Amino acid sequence: MATVDLTDANFEQIVTTNDKVIIDFWASWCGPCRQFAPIFEAASEKHPDFVFAKVDSDAQQTLAGQFGIRSIPTLMVFREKVILFSEAGALPAAQLDALIDQARTLDMAEVHREIAAQNSPGAAATDAPGDAPA
Repeated sequence: MATVDLTDANFEQIVTTNDKVIIDFWASWCGPCRQFAPIFEAASEKHPDFVFAKVDSDAQQTLAGQFGIRSIPTLMVFREKVILFSEAGALPAAQLDALIDQARTLDMAEVHREIAAQNSPGAAATDAPGDAPA
């Protein structure tokens, strides 16, 4: 499957209508981005259950800014509209495949429960491990 070019105009539609989306934030002048591009493209052929998308961070500065992209390439994995992974740097093919497999097998019902619990009005902040009670 070919990669999709994401813009401000189609980003929301792509992420909300597809359960699994992997996004590569890149720029044409970026050497690591150019090296990662064939790995990303090959993964798109190997994993047709994911939508593989690219954001040209120069042409789509507003979109890159919304996600706080400070370094490229940056890879993001969305599943059911939840960002599961966001990290700068190109990945080797085997590491990208492993990341995709992890995203595919993650229990999203549990992820949604955890998000709901964190966002509930009664959720209390907990002390960090090792913190003494005040």
